[in-house]
Amino acid sequence: MKQRSLGEWLAYLEQLHPSAIDMGLERSQNVLARLALGKLAPRVVTVTGTNGKGSTCAFVAAMLRAQGLKVGVYSSPHLLRYNERVFIDGQEASDERLCEAFAAVEAARGDISLTYFEMGTLAAFWLFYQSKLDAVVLEVGLGGRLDTVNVVDADLALVTSIGVDHVDYLGDTRELVAFEKAGIFRAGKPALCGDLDPPQPLLDKAHELAAPLFLRGRDFDLESTGDSWHWRGTTAEGALVALRDLPLLDLPMENATLALQAYLLMGLPWDAGQLRQALLDTRITGRLDRREVRWQGKRVELLLDVGHNPHAAAYLARRLAVRPVKGRRLAVFGLLADKDLPGVVEPLQALVDDWAVAPLDTPRSRPAAELADALTNLGAAVKSYASVDAALEGQCAQATADDQVLLFGSFFCVAQALEWLARQAPEG
Repeated sequence: MKQRSLGEWLAYLEQLHPSAIDMGLERSQNVLARLALGKLAPRVVTVTGTNGKGSTCAFVAAMLRAQGLKVGVYSSPHLLRYNERVFIDGQEASDERLCEAFAAVEAARGDISLTYFEMGTLAAFWLFYQSKLDAVVLEVGLGGRLDTVNVVDADLALVTSIGVDHVDYLGDTRELVAFEKAGIFRAGKPALCGDLDPPQPLLDKAHELAAPLFLRGRDFDLESTGDSWHWRGTTAEGALVALRDLPLLDLPMENATLALQAYLLMGLPWDAGQLRQALLDTRITGRLDRREVRWQGKRVELLLDVGHNPHAAAYLARRLAVRPVKGRRLAVFGLLADKDLPGVVEPLQALVDDWAVAPLDTPRSRPAAELADALTNLGAAVKSYASVDAALEGQCAQATADDQVLLFGSFFCVAQALEWLARQAPEG
C-alpha cells in the first residue's frame, strides 16, 4: 500500500470528522490511552491565553534550550507549512516524521472520529514521546478546559492574558473565558497568570485545586525604564529573585516576564547572562516581525503582525506608539468575518496614515467593502484591493524610505504576505 505524503495526510484529516471544531476531551483521551505513551517528558508546560501564547512558549523553550535541554514545542496555527506546529530540539518536524506520527494515531484511533486539530495534537504528542525529550511546551489551541492539549497533565500551567474572543465557544465575558482557561490547572501544581486583572473564576479554580498561584503584579512583574527593563519574581519557596537592565525585546516583554517566572519555578540553573541572551534571541514569524524588501529600486520597511482581536490590536497600538516612524505608516489589513472589526481597527486608526484593505484567500474572509466602510466611518483614508498581494504592492509603490508598511490582521493575511515576500527576487 502506498504511503501517504504529508499533503495527503492533511487532506485526509480535514474530512475525517463532521465538524472542524468539536470541543471535548473524551475522544482524545481514549485514543491517547490506546497509544500508551506515558508522560511526554520530565517537564511539561501548558500555555493558554487570549493573546501571547506563541511568544510565551517561544521564550520558555529558548531558556530551556539555553541550558542544553532537548525541548519540544507544539503550537498552532501555522503560517506556511504544517511543520511549523511541531518543533523538536529547535527544528521543525520533517514531513516523514509527521507522516509516521499520523499513521500511529490513525492505527490507534480505530473507529473513534477525531478532528483535524485532535489528530495533529496527538501526533505531536507521539513524536515528542518517541524523541525522548527533556521538556515539552504545549500551546493550547482554543480555550483550555476542553482543548485537546488538556488531555495531558502539566507540571506548570500558564495563562498569558484573558480577553473576549471566540465567543461561540468560550463565552462573551472575561469571567466565562477565565473559567475555560483555568481548566488547564492541575491539583497541587503551580499555576501562573500574566493578566494584571484575573477574573474571579481563575482564582477560584486555583484555590479549589490547591494549586500554588503566581500572579503578575503580586508575585512577579516587570518595570520599564525606557531603554531597558527590570524583572522580579518569586521562587517556589517564596524567595525574591530579580534581573535588572534587561534589553528591550521586539516580542512582548509581558510574555517574557511570565516565561521567566515559569523558568524560575523549574529549579534549573539561573544564569542571568544566559537568560538575557535567550530572551533577546527569541523570534516568532509574523509577530512584530520586521522585514525589509527592495521594491522598484527602493528599500521598504515592513512590519508583520497577526494581531486579529481587540486585545492584540491594543497591544500592537501601544508598541507602535513608542516606536514612531519618520514618515508615514501605511497599513495593509485583512480580517476574518467572525472577528470584532471595530475593536481591532479603533486602537490603530490614529497611528496609521493610509489604509489598504483586501479579502483573504479563505471563505471565512470578511469582504474588503466591509473593512473599507468601517475605516471610512472613522475618517480614515482607505483603498480597497482585490487581494493582499495587490494591497501590499500598492502600499510599497507609494512608500518612501522613511515610511513603514504595517501588514496585520488574520494569520491568513500574514501568510499571504510571507508568500509574496518569498517570491520577490533580490534586486541588484
